[in-house]
Amino acid sequence: MANRLAQESSPYLLQHANNPVDWYPWGEEALRTARQENKPIFLSIGYAACHWCHVMEHESFEDPATAEIMNRHFINIKVDREERPDLDAIYMEAVVGMTGQGGWPMSAFLTPDGVPFYCGTYFPNAPRHSMPAFKHILVSLAEAWVNQSDKIAQTKEGLLEFYAKGNRILDDQASPLDPNIPNDVVKQLDRGFDRAEGGWGRAPKFPQPMTLEFLLRYHARAGDETSRRMLDTTLTRMASGGMYDQLGGGFHRYSTDATWLVPHFEKMLYDNSQLARVYLHAWQLTGNPFYRRVAVETLDYVAREMTHPAGGFYSTQDADSEGEEGKFFVWPADEVWDILGPEAVLFCDAYGVTRQGNFEGRNILHAVRSPEEVAAAHGLELDRLQAILAEGRRKLFAAREKRVKPGRDDKVLTAWNGMMLAAFAEAARALKRDDYRQIAIRNAEFTQREMRTPEGRLCRTWKDGRGAKLNGYLEDYTHLAEGLLEVYQATFDARWFLAARELMEAALAHFTADDGAFYDTSDDHEMLVTRPRDVQDNAMPSGNAMAATVLLKLAAYTGEGRYAETAEALLGKLQDKFRQYPTAFGQWLVAFEFAVGSPKEIALIGDPGATGTQEMLDVVFEGFRPSQVVALKQPGESSPVPLLAGREQIDGGATAYVCRRFTCQMPVTEAPALEAQLHV
Repeated sequence: MANRLAQESSPYLLQHANNPVDWYPWGEEALRTARQENKPIFLSIGYAACHWCHVMEHESFEDPATAEIMNRHFINIKVDREERPDLDAIYMEAVVGMTGQGGWPMSAFLTPDGVPFYCGTYFPNAPRHSMPAFKHILVSLAEAWVNQSDKIAQTKEGLLEFYAKGNRILDDQASPLDPNIPNDVVKQLDRGFDRAEGGWGRAPKFPQPMTLEFLLRYHARAGDETSRRMLDTTLTRMASGGMYDQLGGGFHRYSTDATWLVPHFEKMLYDNSQLARVYLHAWQLTGNPFYRRVAVETLDYVAREMTHPAGGFYSTQDADSEGEEGKFFVWPADEVWDILGPEAVLFCDAYGVTRQGNFEGRNILHAVRSPEEVAAAHGLELDRLQAILAEGRRKLFAAREKRVKPGRDDKVLTAWNGMMLAAFAEAARALKRDDYRQIAIRNAEFTQREMRTPEGRLCRTWKDGRGAKLNGYLEDYTHLAEGLLEVYQATFDARWFLAARELMEAALAHFTADDGAFYDTSDDHEMLVTRPRDVQDNAMPSGNAMAATVLLKLAAYTGEGRYAETAEALLGKLQDKFRQYPTAFGQWLVAFEFAVGSPKEIALIGDPGATGTQEMLDVVFEGFRPSQVVALKQPGESSPVPLLAGREQIDGGATAYVCRRFTCQMPVTEAPALEAQLHV
């Protein structure tokens, strides 16, 4: 018989709907029952693409004996971390505080009022690798709840104090922005850089897209060799490895080793949104066609596999298929030879396919040799080899499409959609791809139609046939606002500028804390054990960092001092941490670069279809220009974008106004003159 999760819309929760565990979703019914029955809560948090979440479900939550203990002694609550990042943040903080490390599945035991007293992550069904068996944990904690209530009360008080301290995260005073910080950060990053393989840290190795974005912006401004070396090594090695899907495009979550070879095979929308932009920007900066190809293949993967017909983007693709991690993505050598025939020798040489394999007897495709090296080794013209490899990828992809695909979490999350919206909008502009522009417009229209309440507030999650639900978080407002600003610059349809500004006004009204930072939850959110706020960037930009980013752009568009003051105060209160922990503050550093880079405000007046206007747009968007905002209106049009106020054409031709902090140069009517002003 199905449990209460059968009424939920989250694919992750629905995966547990037929467990013998008497699961509750998070909500008043579960909390009230815990209080009434004076039972502790077992809170399990995970997500659909999480491999070890599936393992713990199979071992323990599908086991009737384990479920019987859980049902007798606990109120059991299952949460999708992607739907409820507030609960995930609150209780992951406790897990890390108690155990020194975190991860998913997260397992937290709470008092009926929601305070954790024992935490962990994955627990096996039998003792293994010094980890206790889950059933033993359950029995011990059930006994402790009855016989050691004084110790549990002490732990509760300690956790409440721990949460209170954790919310004091900013310096009391904002210091003036130190323009030397980016230089110091690059030196710090270089000290920890893996010069052989790229990236930072050892296994497991994560892609760090926000750090790469900072380096791109720094190099565009400073032109130094150190940032360029870190960028080229990391971007080349990462996209040549098994962490990148060499056939279908898109990146897996992370590499389990230090060489980018063996990935954790899940694919996340937020990773691919950020990495598509990183490679797009790297191509704009360097002209390297390999970076362009990776950006395009990643976006094409999302368009093909991760887009709902109504325009929303799906959340994740699992690591597992047919109960086996990575099965969809790996290749026995014999199968490659059967499909490609004699030309398999070239493909195998290029992509590291061997009889013994590199992953449990099979092969993760990775570019072990450059096309130039393979062409030289086999006496082929480079163009001929490139064509053979492209055809080989096409044939293997077609064969792979016949396999059982990994599961897909098809819920739509507002913040994640905002990030992918930005990627498609920027790519549409940079690559002159109208298909990407249409994908961006449809997604922007989808978010405004489906993800907003009648009062204009945001919801967190949407599922086909079930509609939108759950109160939106700070990151939903900020990340979507950033995406909408990019759609505005790809279309110059002022409704997207207005929508972005409206979202940020709501963020300022409902999320602001007394010290000038932002909470992750709104002032009308449900009362939790603490009101979370996170300033560090993790796999995604923090809501606070993205708020600073978007507010700085809005300040450039509007001249509103309060936008810039809020953002610069946050940067000033945190800037000392940027030097110490640069990879934990990547999006903040992106915002910092924008703030200290004297961004240009560019107002264009002209018919977008006219040759003169298009020539100016080509100049404005040529290469990688991260420190600018661009607005455009047609002659005689009244625009709600303040940057365009009072701007008109000169002599009936396309006219450009280039300003810095609303101090403007003389308007120009020729593209070469505009280019000269942009290089000042």
